[in-house]
Amino acid sequence: MSPRPATGDRFASFGEFYPFYIHEHSNRTCRRIHVIGSGLVLVALAAAVLSRNPWWLLAMPVIGYGFAWIGHFFFEKNQPATFKYPLWSLMGDWRMFFETLTGRRRF
Repeated sequence: MSPRPATGDRFASFGEFYPFYIHEHSNRTCRRIHVIGSGLVLVALAAAVLSRNPWWLLAMPVIGYGFAWIGHFFFEKNQPATFKYPLWSLMGDWRMFFETLTGRRRF
């Protein structure tokens, strides 16, 4: 069963939201696709800085959301949390990414 908000249909804090976020990413392939997409977003950021080409900045959300949405629609078979919780979902993406990189969450 998915963790639900304590107050109506909204979470009171990111700490309350994050277990819901992780539950919405229980499919290993979906999580892997998210992590790869987040890594590629950082590559696009580096490309923008190094090449001084702002088009790479426009590619960042396309890459990040593209990978995430493929993971949700084809593997997790749920609606991305970003549709309802855009900021906390973005924060959750990066927390999950860094937890994976540091070995605190399995790839």
